[in-house]
Amino acid sequence: MALGLPFALLIAVIFPELWAIGAAWAAAILGLVLLDATLAVSSKFMQPVLKASPRQFIGSDEMAIFEFTDFKGRLPRKAEFKLTSNDRLEVTPETASFSANEGAPQILFKTHAKRRGEAILKRLWSRWQGPLRLIWMQRCDPLEYSIAIVPNTQLVKDAAIDLFSRDAVFGQKIQNLRGEGSEFDALSEFLPGMDKRAIDWKHSARHNTLLAREYRTERNHNIIFALDSGYLMCEDMLDEKGLSLTKLDRAISAALVMGYVSLKLGDRVGIYSFNKSPTLFSPPVSGTSLFSRLQSETSKIDYSHEETNYAFGLSYLAQKLKRRSLVVVFTDFIDTTQSELMIETVARLVKKHLVLFVAFRNQPLNALTQLEPHTADDISRAVIAQSLLSERDVVLTKLYRMGVDVIDVDPNTLNADVVNRYLDLKRRGAI
Repeated sequence: MALGLPFALLIAVIFPELWAIGAAWAAAILGLVLLDATLAVSSKFMQPVLKASPRQFIGSDEMAIFEFTDFKGRLPRKAEFKLTSNDRLEVTPETASFSANEGAPQILFKTHAKRRGEAILKRLWSRWQGPLRLIWMQRCDPLEYSIAIVPNTQLVKDAAIDLFSRDAVFGQKIQNLRGEGSEFDALSEFLPGMDKRAIDWKHSARHNTLLAREYRTERNHNIIFALDSGYLMCEDMLDEKGLSLTKLDRAISAALVMGYVSLKLGDRVGIYSFNKSPTLFSPPVSGTSLFSRLQSETSKIDYSHEETNYAFGLSYLAQKLKRRSLVVVFTDFIDTTQSELMIETVARLVKKHLVLFVAFRNQPLNALTQLEPHTADDISRAVIAQSLLSERDVVLTKLYRMGVDVIDVDPNTLNADVVNRYLDLKRRGAI
């Protein structure tokens, strides 16, 4: 209409009697616009139906598929779609169009899980042109579809089964675990090579042959993973493969590996998280069939920039636990001043429960102490780093003397160290 305006003015000046041509041009354009709007696909036929997995692994790619089951007529000449989400997901392409499909028309988006947590598919924006390409129709569909971003289940299970199988006794069923633990299982004939302390002299005298006791690992223990989600646990750590994950994500992965082993051994597993206050408490469950439930619960543990309140967090956990449990605390600290309150709270917790304290080694400080000094500044950095590491060792030593099992690990051996310590505690009957 604007392009025709100069020509209409020129005609009106030269041929005043033909001024109606300009008005006719504007009316014709308006008529075509109305016709295009009438012939365009109706908005009611562009209602999408979302098909997406409710769970996605960190670093994985999934497809979010939108189908238009109520669609009638031919496809619009040009249609564009944009999917919005929160910062947990990366959605590609930025603008999608209809894909080739024999059935109902559909559009495809690839979702890449960037960080653990709860991802939200917020809205689907749609716009399409009429057949004359003069107008755009637009529609916004609120979705609010939640996707749990969790550590990779298969990797967790493979690591757990591998570690678990290495610890099993060859030739015996894993479910029994005879020869370990302190729960009596059966009497068997004493054979050379067996522990003489296992001989049952009373029954041996009665049957006139040497009999030995066989033991099995106790079951149905409570295992609680207490995960610190404060600001120190949000620091990224690099492993030997160059993979960067936060300390909290690595702690959750280790907890899932150990949790899967614990469920296989018949124990009950629960998850608890806290920072400045308790954020999640999932009561202990038993059976490997509920492992997926535990995994989904970890998506509710969000990152926090608050300082951890150990007094409130661990005291609340102690109130929740009604029976003796193995409490596995994943946390991190900087110096002795910050950890005084933590030591005091753990001291009260260890009176009734067995505490396994898992701390992450400070990789940057360790690297500074191992660098070859070239200047005076290098020496100063190394001395300061060593003093901070010494303060950290003081805290870990205090915990150890209180009866706390302490593991000081790096990300490369975290899963194996935690599971091996758990199996050792179970073998010794310490739980």
